[in-house]
Amino acid sequence: MPGTRSSVTVSAPGKVNVSFLVGPLGADGYHRVASVYQAVSLLEHVTATATDEPGISLSVEFTPGSVLASQARRQLDTGVDLLASIPRDATNLAARAAALVLASSDWDGGVHLQLSKAVPVAGGMGGGSADAAAALVACDALLGTALGHRALARLGEQLGADVPFALLGGVAVGLGTGTELTPALAPVPFHWVLVPARFGISTPQAFTALDEHRRAVAGGAGPDRIPVPAPPADVLHALRAGDPHGLAAVLHNDLQEPALTLAPQLRPVLAEGLAAGALAGIVSGSGPTLALLCIDEDDAEAVATSLGHRDIPAVPVTGPVGGAQILSRTGG
Repeated sequence: MPGTRSSVTVSAPGKVNVSFLVGPLGADGYHRVASVYQAVSLLEHVTATATDEPGISLSVEFTPGSVLASQARRQLDTGVDLLASIPRDATNLAARAAALVLASSDWDGGVHLQLSKAVPVAGGMGGGSADAAAALVACDALLGTALGHRALARLGEQLGADVPFALLGGVAVGLGTGTELTPALAPVPFHWVLVPARFGISTPQAFTALDEHRRAVAGGAGPDRIPVPAPPADVLHALRAGDPHGLAAVLHNDLQEPALTLAPQLRPVLAEGLAAGALAGIVSGSGPTLALLCIDEDDAEAVATSLGHRDIPAVPVTGPVGGAQILSRTGG
């Protein structure tokens, strides 16, 4: 059992869906998908600290020096408090993750979570899921529950489709609702420039827009008539080959057009990224973050700099990176 004020700090990555194929809407209300996830070097950090007081408490900051922190300062100047939009109560995914581990422990006290966020909020990069994955690992280590990766992944499935991947990291194919993971090979790094938006798009909103579009195109046939997608062999081949040009040619996201319809102001930003030298651009997940694929690290730095000169916030990242991992422990 931990001593009071013992703590564990864990990092977990945001992700880019280099391919996201959306299939039929199931009876459970979730779509069947074939996703190819790549974890990238934009990380969330969660510190779990043991407390005498039972229950879960939570505090949040934006990682100093991050694009997200800069974006939040700009929005605060216009009267929008991005930090205040992040829940501090039991609805926060990280708090829910901590509660699941706490329920499996013998600890009579509670846990305080300190979240340091760098992944765009409601940006389609799984930032909340990364927080949850980091909280699972941190609380498991803090409370000595020794649940193991498989049990933590099962807990993660209860929290959201992206949580098991944030635990795993690397590159993986996600089937079912995205939680049935199979690791995939990507032996060399790929270089991206991420462009966060000053607004969010909710995942349910993007899926609803896709379903409505498909009903209109199909002349009334519902989204349950869409075939179950298969993993895209061409995407997996480009990843295995370490070929950014090949990957650029096959990037695809079924949620991209719904996201661009909901937020048409993203279209010119995509065009700016391509004009600045990116090989290709894609909406990340349900958006609105844009992921621009570049040839190498130098090109990614050049694209990010060029966009910055146009007052478009951008951050170069690499992928794949590992999943949730313990960075430090203090106390008992």
